[in-house]
Amino acid sequence: MSVASILAPVFVLVLLVYGVLAGLCWSRTVALARGATTTDDVALGQKVWPPRATQFGNSYVNQFELPVLFFALVPLVMVTRKADLLFVILEWLFVLFRVLHALIHTTSNTVSLRGPAFLASSVVLAIAWIMFGFEILAGA
Repeated sequence: MSVASILAPVFVLVLLVYGVLAGLCWSRTVALARGATTTDDVALGQKVWPPRATQFGNSYVNQFELPVLFFALVPLVMVTRKADLLFVILEWLFVLFRVLHALIHTTSNTVSLRGPAFLASSVVLAIAWIMFGFEILAGA
């Protein structure tokens, strides 16, 4: 597989992180401007953000949980030359489910929808890690 095809999903996920960060900045700026929270509350770490800003904050934090395993796997697969078409498909599926999860998280925040999106991304990433581990440990 080409480097570009392997890294394209990574670039999309990075864009997602920055998109959520932009939403976080916007929602917190609006909350401060409307007086929904104060800079003193923020300075004291009381985190009294309104629901919209909290949604973006939680989604942003979530971008540095499970995706860390994705960001670790991609260079390992590249260095060991184990990236194939199936791996790239799994990458895109993971990113698709992460985008879906973030969209739900920052809009309706419906847990009954968000949960399955999270689970799907978790399973896809687990499959990618299991395949990689098997290929490395089995000497394939």
